[in-house]
Amino acid sequence: MDAAFAAAELARDRGEVPIGAVLIDSRTGEVVAADGNRTVADHDPTAHAEMLVLRAAAARLGSERLGTLDLYVTLEPCAMCAAAIAFARIRRVVYGAPDPKGGGVEHGPRIFTQPTTHHRPEVVSGVGEARAAELLRTFFAARR
Repeated sequence: MDAAFAAAELARDRGEVPIGAVLIDSRTGEVVAADGNRTVADHDPTAHAEMLVLRAAAARLGSERLGTLDLYVTLEPCAMCAAAIAFARIRRVVYGAPDPKGGGVEHGPRIFTQPTTHHRPEVVSGVGEARAAELLRTFFAARR
């Protein structure tokens, strides 16, 4: 989770919403991909941290199926990211702060509980929750 926070802090320093994600190979502990939000820099509404690491890992591993990887992310993934996580067959999702407004895992559409979702990763929430919430709170307070 420390690597996800480092990516979130780099995103914050670039003026992006401070959300970071990292994919770890569950067999070796190796970091396969890490990134933070880049929606502003890339002029791309889909450039969420989770989407960026999924794309990078798929390219690096030469496969769209990433079933041995665990995703660590500082904020609950949105519905778009949750659907991509399911399509990629991610083994486990560990996230920090919940997102009652925009979350798609334990809030909102709860993508992994839908009968049409073919893959449901293990979900662990609240890891580093206070740190993640404070990072976001501080970022948005400075913008107001």
